[in-house]
Amino acid sequence: MKKFDFLKFEVTNHLAKLTLNRPESMNALNPPLWNSIIEAMKEVRDNKSIWVAVITGAGDRAFCAGSDLKWRSENEEAVKSYIKNDDDIFFNHPKFELWKPVIAAVNGYAVGGGLELALACDLIVASEDAKLGLPEPRRGLMADGGGIQGLIRQIHYKQAMEIILSGEFIDAKKGYEIGIVNRLTKKENLMKEVNNLTNSILKCSPMALQAAKQSALLGKDMNYEDARIAEFSMFKKLKRSNDFVEGPRAFSEKRNPKWKSE
Repeated sequence: MKKFDFLKFEVTNHLAKLTLNRPESMNALNPPLWNSIIEAMKEVRDNKSIWVAVITGAGDRAFCAGSDLKWRSENEEAVKSYIKNDDDIFFNHPKFELWKPVIAAVNGYAVGGGLELALACDLIVASEDAKLGLPEPRRGLMADGGGIQGLIRQIHYKQAMEIILSGEFIDAKKGYEIGIVNRLTKKENLMKEVNNLTNSILKCSPMALQAAKQSALLGKDMNYEDARIAEFSMFKKLKRSNDFVEGPRAFSEKRNPKWKSE
């Protein structure tokens, strides 16, 4: 299995688990960790044995505390010289073509780039002690990693703007109430709840899930008719898969389907 700087990467039973591994810095993002996330998600995308991915943070203080401002202040020249490649788009962008489900398991603080990372995932499971927010304006910065655009597209505009403009943190319960968080659980039950969710997802055909996610991501920026046309092309591809045959066959034979993701 591939190894990445400041990131643990494990694959078990079609599930990839990515653990941000800078607990001493509350898993804050520096360029090496950021690159590791991108490269690990390319592995998730390209490895046919991986059907679902979970991202979490090491330790119990933070999922991710955002950009490592201390690292930035101590490595100013490195920051200036750090220029992303033209193809270095984030994994939730349609051009990245990651159609597999991605879940954020949010433990503790998910703020700044940490919240942006969670918002880039399809689903968020959070512990009750989690804190969410975009404090960048209080540091003379802006949430340019997808936090602003993600929030105004995922929740009500006014609620999104309060988070964007105030720099204040909200707790996970509030995040659940306004639609950022899918599932809320006690701190000690976080990974159990994540496992419950991934087990449900893994019962589904990986080919069907990828077609559904692709349809959702591409269709959200289209008008309804164009989105339906695009969706039909994905359905035609799904019809040619073994999974499309296996699902109804398993149902008629009263057994669990044996998905092949092909």
